[in-house]
Amino acid sequence: MENPYRGEVALTVNGERRIMRLSLGRLAALEARLEAGSLLELVARFEDGRFSTADLVALIAAGLGASPEEVLEAEIGGGPVAAARSAAALLKATFMPPEDEP
Repeated sequence: MENPYRGEVALTVNGERRIMRLSLGRLAALEARLEAGSLLELVARFEDGRFSTADLVALIAAGLGASPEEVLEAEIGGGPVAAARSAAALLKATFMPPEDEP
C-alpha cells in the first residue's frame, strides 16, 4: 500500500500494483533527462500542460525506478489517461504534504 507521507503513488503495470516514488536522485535524473533548468521548471511544465508523452513516460519511469524503454513496453492499467493521472498525483505527492482527513 502506498504511503502518501512518503510521496508514494500506486500504478498498475503489467497487471501488478506498483508503487511510484521520486527520491532526490530520481528527481535529479529526471530533471537532466528532460533538460529542465530547475525543479520548478519541471513541475511548471506538467502543471501548465506543456508536457509531451515522452515527458510522461520519463516521469513514470523515474517514479518506478525503471527505464523509459521498460515503461514504453508495459501495459498500464487504465491506459494513457490513468498514466497521466498517476503521474500528476506523483508530482503532487512529492511536493505537497498530504491533506489529512477530518
